[in-house]
Amino acid sequence: MKNITLIVALLAAFNVQAKEPIPTKITGLKTPESVVQDKDGTIYISEIGEFGKDGDGQITKVDKKGNITVFAKGMDDPKGIVLVGKTLYVADNTRVLEVNMDGTWQVYAAKAAFPSTPVFLNDIEADKLGNLYVSDSGTLKDGGQIFKIAKGGVVTVIADSKSPEILAPNGLLFEGRNQLLSVDFESGILYRINLGNGAISKVADGFGGGDGLIKTKSGKIFISDWKNGVINQLSGGKARLFKNGLTSSADMVLSANGEYLLVPLMKVGELVFIPLGEPKLEETKPAETK
Repeated sequence: MKNITLIVALLAAFNVQAKEPIPTKITGLKTPESVVQDKDGTIYISEIGEFGKDGDGQITKVDKKGNITVFAKGMDDPKGIVLVGKTLYVADNTRVLEVNMDGTWQVYAAKAAFPSTPVFLNDIEADKLGNLYVSDSGTLKDGGQIFKIAKGGVVTVIADSKSPEILAPNGLLFEGRNQLLSVDFESGILYRINLGNGAISKVADGFGGGDGLIKTKSGKIFISDWKNGVINQLSGGKARLFKNGLTSSADMVLSANGEYLLVPLMKVGELVFIPLGEPKLEETKPAETK
């Protein structure tokens, strides 16, 4: 059973000015991997279920009153999710799904639609025009790719292992001006891809098993490290520890009000809420390695 702890305060905070208690977490999730929050405060969480078992994956919904329900089910291994307007797009193993607001879904890009065979579709991002970008983490060591799915469904490769930087790309962030950030799960390197000419440039390293990648309204970049259970901030061209003790911290998102990081803890089965106002830590003890 899923349980909720003080999340109603967070949802209410989007509509009221009074100070609310700091929310903590949702428990009882089945291998949560990614999360997204609508402008009205509604939260959607992807749950893989059992890895490699088709049909047991689902999307869970937490509404504005804190009610938790299964929103969409029957998926395989749903990971990254992104909200475009009122439609959810989900990276589901070797395909991308399109989920309607009534919970029904259909395949948006089938495995056969990809110009090279996807192995481990992971994160998914969208630009302002509705084009999608999907990372394929390959073996989680090498063989990775990054795809673009143009609005309408045509899939192309924008980066692959022909470039030495591309090992196991995971977290993605569209920066605008034809720039895409990606963090690599194997190397821990954050790099920038010019979508116009395909050029790849290193931004920083030291992000361990890089997973979730977000930018705050003030331009600060935070990256979760799944392998070491921490969140790092990009600061002065380096990775600096922001929060530790987060076992298997996966694909996080910035809350709709810009004040919290919503972080799935995959192996723990929880979604935790971390205030961005917390002071940075100076020392870290990795929570877990793969």
